[in-house]
Amino acid sequence: MSSKRSIFEEVGENTPKPAAPQTGLIDKAPRGARRAIRGWLIALFVLVVMMIAVGGLTRLTDSGLSITEWKPVTGALPPMSDAAWDAEFAKYQTIPEYQLQNKGMSLAEFKSIYWWEWGHRQLGRAIGLVWAVGFLAFLLSKNIPTGWMPRLLGLGVLGGAQGAIGWWMVSSGLSGAMLDVASYRLAVHLGLAFVILGLIAWYVFHMGRAEADLMQARRGGEAKLFSMSTGLLHFAFLQILLGALVAGIDAGRGYTDWPLMAGGFLPPDMFDLTPLWRNFFENGGLVQFLHRMAGYLLFVFGLIVWRRGRSSGNLKTKRAFDWVAVMLFGQMVLGIATVMHSAPWHIAIVHQLGAVALWVLILRARFLSRYPLAQSVRG
Repeated sequence: MSSKRSIFEEVGENTPKPAAPQTGLIDKAPRGARRAIRGWLIALFVLVVMMIAVGGLTRLTDSGLSITEWKPVTGALPPMSDAAWDAEFAKYQTIPEYQLQNKGMSLAEFKSIYWWEWGHRQLGRAIGLVWAVGFLAFLLSKNIPTGWMPRLLGLGVLGGAQGAIGWWMVSSGLSGAMLDVASYRLAVHLGLAFVILGLIAWYVFHMGRAEADLMQARRGGEAKLFSMSTGLLHFAFLQILLGALVAGIDAGRGYTDWPLMAGGFLPPDMFDLTPLWRNFFENGGLVQFLHRMAGYLLFVFGLIVWRRGRSSGNLKTKRAFDWVAVMLFGQMVLGIATVMHSAPWHIAIVHQLGAVALWVLILRARFLSRYPLAQSVRG
C-alpha cells in the first residue's frame, strides 16, 4: 500500500506520465496510397467516358456487327493481309445486316465500319489492362486502404461482365431477320457502362477526402436532400435506358416534329406489333414517346430537387445542385434538337455525352448532400 504524499511534495522525475489519448479505429487502419489510387481511378473514368462515346459512334455508324466473332485475345490484332480482309468480309456477308441492308457494299466501305468496331473492342481491352495493372500493383504493394479491396476488385468483375454482355448484344444481330442488335440488350450494355462509370466517380469523390473528414462531414449531411437526389439518380438511369432503346431501333430518326408526334400528342400505331410487349422495345413511335414523356417528368422532378437543394445551408452543396439544373435543361434542349434533326451522329453523340455529364453531376450533388464540405460561418 502506497504512503500518503504531502501536498508540498515536489513532483519528481519518477512520477508516471499521463497516458496518450487513444485514437479512433479510423486512424489506426492503414490508409493506403489514396492519392495514387484516386489518380488511377480518374484514368479509368476518362477511359470509360471515351468507351461510351466510341460505343455511341459505333452504333450511329451501324458498325457494331462488322466483327462477327468474339476473340478476346487473338481478336486484338486486325486483319494483316488482303486474304485476311477478304475472309473477314466474307463472314460479314453471311449475316442479315449485309444481305438485307448493305448488299453490294465494297471492301473499302466494309473496312470503314470494321475499324469503328475494332477500336471499340480495343478500347475495352485497354480499360481491362489499366484496371488489372493498377489493381495488382496496389495489391502487391499493400497500398489498398482498409475496406477498399472489394470495391476495387468489383470494378474489374463488372468490366469483365461488360465484355461478355457486349458479345451477347452483338450476337443478337448475327442471325434471324434482325438488321441491328436487340435494343433491350443494347440497353443492358449501356446501362452497365453507366453503373461502372457511376461507381468510379463515387470512389473518386471518396478518395479525394480523408476517411476521418468524411465521417465528420456526414454528421452535417442532409438526409432528405440525399434521398431526393438518390431518386433523381434512379430516374435519370431509367431515362438513359429508354434512350438506349431509342438508339437500338433508330427511333430518334422518325417523328421529327416537336412537341407533337406526326401532328398529334400520341404517335400513330403505337401498339400494332404482336405480342403486345414487343411494342415497348420495337415500335419506334411508342419507344420515342416513352423517352419524351420520361424526359419531361425527369425535368420537372429535377427542378423540384434543385429547389430543395437551394435551401441547403452549404454553399458548395447548393452550387452542385445548380449545375444539375443547368445540365438538365441543356440535355432536354439537346434531346429536342436531336429529334428535330433526325438524329445526325454529331448531335446524337453530344446528347449521349450530355447524359454522361448529367449523370456525374447528379452523383456529385448527391455526394455533397451526404458529405458536405466544411465552410465558415459566413459560408
